Amino acid sequence: MVLKLGIYVLRELGSWDEWVGTDRLLKHTEENVQKQKALKERLEMEMKTKAVQAPQMKLRNSGVSRGRKRKNDNLNKEKDLVPLEKLVNLQIPPTLKKQLVDDCEFITHQSKLVKLPRAPNVQDICKKYCEYRSKKDVMMPESTAEIMKGLRCYFDKALPAMLLYKSERQQYTYAIRDDVSPSMVYGAEHLLRLFVKLPELLVHANIEEETLTELHQKLVDFLRFLQKNQSAFFLSTYHVPEDSEANTIKQDH
Repeated sequence: MVLKLGIYVLRELGSWDEWVGTDRLLKHTEENVQKQKALKERLEMEMKTKAVQAPQMKLRNSGVSRGRKRKNDNLNKEKDLVPLEKLVNLQIPPTLKKQLVDDCEFITHQSKLVKLPRAPNVQDICKKYCEYRSKKDVMMPESTAEIMKGLRCYFDKALPAMLLYKSERQQYTYAIRDDVSPSMVYGAEHLLRLFVKLPELLVHANIEEETLTELHQKLVDFLRFLQKNQSAFFLSTYHVPEDSEANTIKQDH
């Protein structure tokens, strides 16, 4: 069974919103480009209209009691919480957990960064995993290739939205140019961060239970693959950025 991970549409606030199959993606034609342009202009106009109306709405609603506001806030927070039983349990191996701790230490306490571009990058690692599975299974399941393709898509969308420390954002703007995908620039260090977020992200994917079970097995196996190749895939030390970059990091902390 092929696991169609599809593509998520990423909202402005960084939440995964809609599951979109490949059959719903528009081809790159002049007509579709014009449609996209018209849609963008319409959305911009709606946002401007909302911006004008917002102060008026605030004035009309100023009489609402603070008690009701607190109650509504609490209800909204409860609505946003994901039930624990629905989360996919991805057990990150202990050595990779330590990798995450070291990663945080290097960046937030030592003001260092992962030197980019990384080799191997995320795309290389996913390709190596497919090759690894093909040797183990003789005939590589088609689902493995689909999962790796979906994982790269998750990574490309999630990286700027939720996988970067504040001090890494300037580096990102310099590294990702000319429509280069993050998965071709970043490596295992940032890919591992995605696995911390994946359980919650997958809850919103509306995947059937049987398919989710198979996906979970593949992801756990992929984590074991990362652990097995930890010394080859992960950096043991991060680099000290140049003076201008280092000053930016210090200002961010």
